[in-house]
Amino acid sequence: MHLGMVLSFGLLLGMQHATEPDHLAAVASMASRERSLSAGMFHGIAWGIGHTLMLLIVAGALGVLGWVISPLVAGNLERVVGAMLILLGIGVVRRLWHGRSHDHPNAHAHSPRLPWRSVVVGMVHGLAGSAALALFASESMPSLSWMLVYLAVFGFGSMLGMALLSGVLAIPLSLTARHHTGVHRVLHGSVAVFSLALGGRLLFALGG
Repeated sequence: MHLGMVLSFGLLLGMQHATEPDHLAAVASMASRERSLSAGMFHGIAWGIGHTLMLLIVAGALGVLGWVISPLVAGNLERVVGAMLILLGIGVVRRLWHGRSHDHPNAHAHSPRLPWRSVVVGMVHGLAGSAALALFASESMPSLSWMLVYLAVFGFGSMLGMALLSGVLAIPLSLTARHHTGVHRVLHGSVAVFSLALGGRLLFALGG
């Protein structure tokens, strides 16, 4: 019963984890390409797959091989996330500048495919946050196997949460996608500013 409660708590924490600003900024930047709800949600699912995969890989290495992620390395990984957000924000600005908010709209609308770039972005986020999560899981679980189970449940929660959030983000974007209206441009501009500002904060402000 105790383990069941901890795993349930991990699922809820995973869903909450998806709402962290850097995660939202990244997925919003990628989902802004799309004009359909399903295609937007696919970015959240893909992010969750990459995030969970990297968590399990790093946690397994920490538990089996005894690897340690130092504070310096952890800080540098956060800076990598910041640089990634800046690049994603620049991508949104470029699409706005050239007057194209969506890539291949017909293909995405009729047959959404797993966006591999979102998987990679999720892996980067998973790598940056894996040390603290693995430490928490190791303190909560009685064995390495249960720790990996916990992280898998946590990852599933983050995948579910991000799929729902990316779907919510896709609604106003898709509703304004048929015409390049002022509202449409403001929404995309807001996504770009959010991503650029948060990326700059992570890249330049950490560590003073």
